[in-house]
Amino acid sequence: MADRLPVLVLNQISASGLSRLPAEHYRVGKDVADPAAILVRSADLHTMEIPASVRAIGRAGAGTNNIPVAAMTQRGVPVFNAPGANANAVKEMVLAGMLIAARQIAPALRFVAALDPAAPDLDDQVESGKKAFAGYELQGQTLGIVGLGRIGCLVADAAIKLGMNVLGFDPDITVDAAWSLPAQVKRAASVNEVLRSAQFVTLHVPLLEATRRLINQTNIGLMRPGAVLLNFSRDGVASNAAVLEALAAERLAAYVCDFPGAELHGHPRVVALPHLGASTREAEENCAVMVVDQLRDYLEHGQIAHAVNFPSVNMARESAYRVAIANANVPNMLGQISTTMAHAGLNIHNMVNKSRGEMAYTLVDVESAVASGVLQALGAIDGVLAVRYLPDLR
Repeated sequence: MADRLPVLVLNQISASGLSRLPAEHYRVGKDVADPAAILVRSADLHTMEIPASVRAIGRAGAGTNNIPVAAMTQRGVPVFNAPGANANAVKEMVLAGMLIAARQIAPALRFVAALDPAAPDLDDQVESGKKAFAGYELQGQTLGIVGLGRIGCLVADAAIKLGMNVLGFDPDITVDAAWSLPAQVKRAASVNEVLRSAQFVTLHVPLLEATRRLINQTNIGLMRPGAVLLNFSRDGVASNAAVLEALAAERLAAYVCDFPGAELHGHPRVVALPHLGASTREAEENCAVMVVDQLRDYLEHGQIAHAVNFPSVNMARESAYRVAIANANVPNMLGQISTTMAHAGLNIHNMVNKSRGEMAYTLVDVESAVASGVLQALGAIDGVLAVRYLPDLR
């Protein structure tokens, strides 16, 4: 790479990740002009004008709600995330949330905070007051997990080791997740079955139109009296109004979530944490390293892993001359690409094309250098969104 590629960093990204962008090839900072890529955690990209120079966006975390993914897809810009990199951190928060609810830790802490340490009968107050906070143990209880991705699988494994029974539901479980799922997990046929059967229900799904208010006023009433709902996935997956109604009816004993909101604030049986699920040093480092490696592989070699809007594409590099093409998934696209290169006298050494819904992506290795006119011709093909030339200059 003759010129250093500028990478714009919009949040505090772990140094462990940024160090994987070598200074001889990349110029990384918070004020770089005309960035080739953007690295972000929580900054809202919906409110900023994303420069035309941007070729990729990397989110050092799992969710991409803060990124205009659809608009980037129309520009042929992949949006990378780091699924599973923060899974252990979230798993530990779910375990903590279950313990907080089962052992009534939150009200017990409030009780202690209200005590007068100078009171002569302090010990008596503690002994008489603690009776109000008697809880129960996790062992033998049933945990229902909605969403069996990396986090859900880790939660299931940890719960089983604590002696819990685990019931899981995920209609879109991947092959990798299925292999990771402990054999002791009982598969549920629906969300409703999980709600009816579990003492604890934990949510681990992305926020999509299909999952918005997944837990709602219609189905929350199926939960066992005294059940506990945990949401460390996304705000909006559970309806706050439904949760409050269930708490008032004593259908729900507690709601533990990572999303404080005005509706929930101050409720004695709501434990709302300030987005702490993935806030560990280890998770931040894991996310940064993962997404930076993906971003670099794309910028330098056009390969794609864990993009939320592009297909995964991996092709071993066997030529110094590579072209990457993002295009609409329409008929005869490969034919037009091949014909354009043939007319330019280019011999194709290797080619791979993958699609994902309406999006497709093509990598082509050719045996000689590609002139700028050929790149312009490829970009002029109807349906082509972006063309990049990736000569290996190392």
